[in-house]
Amino acid sequence: MLPFSLGEIAEITNGRLADVANRAARMTAGVVTDSREAVPGTLFAALAGERVDGHAFAAQTVAAGAVGVLAARPVGVPAIVVEDVIEALAALGRHALAQLPDPLVIGLTGSAGKTSTKDLLAQVLPVLGPTSVTDRSFNGEIGLPVTLLRAAPDTRYLVLEMGARGRGHIANLTTIAPPRVGLVINVGTAHVGEFGGREAIAEAKSELVQALPADGLAVLNADDALVAAMAAKTRARVLRFGLGRGEGADVWTDDVQLDSEGRPSFTLHHGEEHAGVRLGLHGRHHVMNALAAAAVALGLGAGLRAVAERLSAAKNLTTGRMEVLTRPDGMKIVNDAFNANPDSMAVALAALSAMAGGRRTVAVLGEMKELGEEALDGHRQVGKLVADSGVRVLVAVGGDHAEALAEAARRQNPDLRVIRTPDRDGVPGTLAGVLGAEDIVLVKGSHSVGLEATALALTADTTDRPG
Repeated sequence: MLPFSLGEIAEITNGRLADVANRAARMTAGVVTDSREAVPGTLFAALAGERVDGHAFAAQTVAAGAVGVLAARPVGVPAIVVEDVIEALAALGRHALAQLPDPLVIGLTGSAGKTSTKDLLAQVLPVLGPTSVTDRSFNGEIGLPVTLLRAAPDTRYLVLEMGARGRGHIANLTTIAPPRVGLVINVGTAHVGEFGGREAIAEAKSELVQALPADGLAVLNADDALVAAMAAKTRARVLRFGLGRGEGADVWTDDVQLDSEGRPSFTLHHGEEHAGVRLGLHGRHHVMNALAAAAVALGLGAGLRAVAERLSAAKNLTTGRMEVLTRPDGMKIVNDAFNANPDSMAVALAALSAMAGGRRTVAVLGEMKELGEEALDGHRQVGKLVADSGVRVLVAVGGDHAEALAEAARRQNPDLRVIRTPDRDGVPGTLAGVLGAEDIVLVKGSHSVGLEATALALTADTTDRPG
């Protein structure tokens, strides 16, 4: 955590102090943008959103211990007043990065798997040196500077998720934290409605490798044609990863197996070396995430056996990402509710099937946002996947698109039990008397649907179960 005084922050952001009695008061606990996260030593960035204006919570954050507020106007408590709070955050992030003695920035992007891969890198790269990574999924123009301000002073490897909802977004992030290594995991359907198609998504993702220097490293998915083609758009050395060597992968595996809990094991290959990996994470899709993390570490000089050992010891670090929760009565809840799109729904349903081990499978699925014109077809596609996956009970949560998902599932498999509820609050009631201790329940939907709270509620609820 890099400390700065209010006076220094004003200089860095070209702001002015307002209602500040002590310009030497120091930010020692980083920046927060959620007033509920304010603690002693934080700086609260007051952002004006469509529904809520952070400036209204300025006094509350200072009362909670925040040293001051980064604001667009005076707020009656110690503040640095700037023209644009987001631009000021970017300036702070650049300054914080410049204070690190020898940072190597690793940018990663992809339509799915960014956070899981980042969490794996957080556990693999320390074999090379001190590592700081993006907190949670802080991967945009606000979250990335917040991460930079929270980096440990001795950070050597700085792993930054870089997300985008349009062209130019990643390019902008690379001006805040210029990467030496760029990892592109895949090009899928996340935010396809905002981009207009997968090719447009690929163009936006390629901004990461275009920003790399000639002596940098581009790590690309050999099995995704749109990602593999990005090799032509970078000056950097290219290292490829994939399932098998058929597509020119430099880091690969060809023998993936799943145990009774759906946890993959495989042999990691690089050049003439190989070593076994047994992941503690659930789902075959984590193999590609592990290969991506391994390729970055190997490309930076880590030993293959050390990488394999650290991958095998890795744990799930982020809630809401294939987080398996076991209730006292034995029921398993798979909390994968942080976000959703058709691609991630497909891999989650495959993981659920692999994890079942004879248990009855239940899927609580919320609507998928940001699919644009493809929303209706995307929900119908997922409904058919549910019907074909062996799921016995489907709870479809939301409005018209959830109904389309449910109807497609019914038509594909008339024997499937389908339950509809308009929002997350209706889920526990609809499942009362339905769930049993031997069930395994997948909970997944777009973040705005709020099913993370539902997953936790189902985990805590041990009442009214059939015996």
